[in-house]
Amino acid sequence: MRHNKKFNHLGRKKAHRDAMLANMTISLIMHKRIFTTLEKAKALRMYAEPLINRAKEDNTPNRRLVFSHLQNKFAVTELFREVAQKIADRNGGYTRIIKTGNRLGDNAKTCFIELVDYNENMKKDSAAKKTTRTRRSRKSSAEKAAPAAEAPVAETPAAEAPAAE
Repeated sequence: MRHNKKFNHLGRKKAHRDAMLANMTISLIMHKRIFTTLEKAKALRMYAEPLINRAKEDNTPNRRLVFSHLQNKFAVTELFREVAQKIADRNGGYTRIIKTGNRLGDNAKTCFIELVDYNENMKKDSAAKKTTRTRRSRKSSAEKAAPAAEAPVAETPAAEAPAAE
């Protein structure tokens, strides 16, 4: 029986699955965003986040452990230098999965998985959304917007402005 064995095998044997997840982790570290299926992205998140968490403390045992999983010295160097500086203040959740719809050929659910701190577009959106709102602010903002739209705008042409002497 399969009690308490909720691991997605992705239709592969263990060696093939480990090699695939290691290669996907290397691509994620090097390119900061990869496009894949939803199930592979969920499995990748479980595989990559503990390795990314190891990069917070740069010491020899952590480097050896990460290298034993990835087997790519360029990815390990990138992880411990650039990525570790960006995630130093984050306690977890280093990756984000954004769904992109279904694939045409086999109708598989597709998405892209990215490192959270490297998406500049999301940072701009979150900075713009940081306005304090309460439950009742929606009604009051709608009332404020209606009179403002009806009020006439005073026009001051630049030609009528007095010139400085």
